Amino acid sequence: MKVCGIVCEYNPFHNGHKYQIDYIKQNLGFDAVVGIMSGNYTQRGDVAVYDKSVRALAAVQSGMDISVRTACCSFNAVG
Repeated sequence: MKVCGIVCEYNPFHNGHKYQIDYIKQNLGFDAVVGIMSGNYTQRGDVAVYDKSVRALAAVQSGMDISVRTACCSFNAVG
């Protein structure tokens, strides 16, 4: 089984995101797509437009096989 992982935030989920999921499954030969999604804050630290559960549900209803949430995204660049 081939599984593709997408680091995503879907803020908000739109047709381009659905196209990406469909393309991965139909054209690249992956059996499943897993989304690693940000929580209530985006990867850039902004507040998400929709709640994390609403965005995850939209992704799963549009063909993603599973959506998991990152526990924490806090990085400091030094240098």
